[in-house]
Amino acid sequence: MDAFVPRLSLWWIFFGYLCFAASGAEPYQKNITAESGQDVTLTCRAQNYNNQTLQWNRTDLEDEEYVLLYRQGIFNTDNQHPSFKNRVDLQDRQMKDGNVSLILYNVTAADNGTYECRVFINGTSDPISIITLSVDPPGHTGGHTEDGGREAGGKEAGGKEDGSVGLIVGLSICAVLLVAAVVGFLIYR
Repeated sequence: MDAFVPRLSLWWIFFGYLCFAASGAEPYQKNITAESGQDVTLTCRAQNYNNQTLQWNRTDLEDEEYVLLYRQGIFNTDNQHPSFKNRVDLQDRQMKDGNVSLILYNVTAADNGTYECRVFINGTSDPISIITLSVDPPGHTGGHTEDGGREAGGKEAGGKEDGSVGLIVGLSICAVLLVAAVVGFLIYR
C-alpha cells in the first residue's frame, strides 16, 4: 500500500494538469474589418460579472492609458486616451449576462489595432477577449458581421463564440475523471 501512495500523488498532479488544460481558459479572439465612419461593437462576455473592474485596452497604447475603464459602477476617464474620449460606450450599461462589449463610434484608420477586454477578478486580469480591428476607407464594400464590422477577407473568422463552452467541456471531463478515479480507488482497495 505504501508504494501506491506516491503513484496516487503523481496521478492527482496529472489530473490537476488535465483539468487546467481542458478548462478552455483562452480568450475569445476575432479579427474584424469596418468601414471608416461606422460604429463597431467589440464583443466581450465576462461570466458571473458583478461590478468588478472592467478595462478595455489597445495593445499599442502606453501602460497607464486605456480605451475604457469602469470601476465600482463608475466610468473613469482620468487616463483614458484622448482619441477615445466621448467615442466609446458599453453595449449594455447594465451588463446583463456578463455582456461587457464595447461600442466604438465613428471609427477611423487611427482606430486600427488590437483591443483587449479585461475583467479584474481576485487580482488577475488576463484578457478574456482580444479583437483586432482594421478600418477600411469609406466606400469599401463587403459582408458585415454581428460585431458591426466586416470579417477580414469577407470570411467567417475562426475563434470561439464564447469561452464558457470550453470551460463547461473541460469541467465535465474533470468530473468524469474524478468519478473514474474514485471508483478505481475503491476497486483497488
